[in-house]
Amino acid sequence: MGVFAITGGSSGIGAKTVELLKERGHRVINIDLKDGDICVNLASPEGRSEAIAKLHEMCPDGLDGMICNAGVSGACGNLSLIISLNYFGTVTLANGVYDLLKMKHGNCVVTTSNTISQGAGRMDYVDLLNNIGDERRVLNLIKELDSSNLSDGNSLYVSTKYALARWVRRISSSWAANGVRINAVAPGNVNTAMTATMSTSAKMALNALPIPTKYGQETLMDPEEIAEVIVFLSSPAAKGVNGNVMFVDGGTDALLNSEKVY
Repeated sequence: MGVFAITGGSSGIGAKTVELLKERGHRVINIDLKDGDICVNLASPEGRSEAIAKLHEMCPDGLDGMICNAGVSGACGNLSLIISLNYFGTVTLANGVYDLLKMKHGNCVVTTSNTISQGAGRMDYVDLLNNIGDERRVLNLIKELDSSNLSDGNSLYVSTKYALARWVRRISSSWAANGVRINAVAPGNVNTAMTATMSTSAKMALNALPIPTKYGQETLMDPEEIAEVIVFLSSPAAKGVNGNVMFVDGGTDALLNSEKVY
């Protein structure tokens, strides 16, 4: 079967994705800060370089899929981490294994967020991430923000996720021309360790967003609901899907943006 690498595969959506891929007979290499097959800090340039080098050592014949799932929430209290892990950790790693994906006409799936459609991000930061791509410059600019301010943290979080979605859209045609598909999933509110450790105010904000498929039930989605879509996008069954940002949020985006069809 196939060979897949995933970031953030030790818990939550990532762990469920690893489980589903292994159930289907695939070899899965988990890259995470702890409990991974490759244990590195993807928020640092050194950690990313080490992960890329190890993947080349472990997969000399190429990769069938790269799933970029690692990330932190806007409530983590570390603004630099949000920028460095969520955006640069994903883009650098995906670009770093592009040659391995080309060898097997593989694919890449990136985890973003359904919050990208809710207007909470700062487009000036999005543009800096996508158009300049200078990590040091962005980190220097956000020093003016208050890390204890949940609004600043959430705004940066959404900005990184929006930038990831736009990056996927931008590169999808050139990657596909070389036989590599790339798509993004935009999960809604999911019951993971990330949401479990959120502050009371942050949880209240989550609960204020309805999930149509969960009316009268739990207010958070199960990680498996997102993992199933990631596995689908990583499979030959999705060979016609490229450059897509797929909302997997139980219909929250459709509810909030019912007049928006594209």
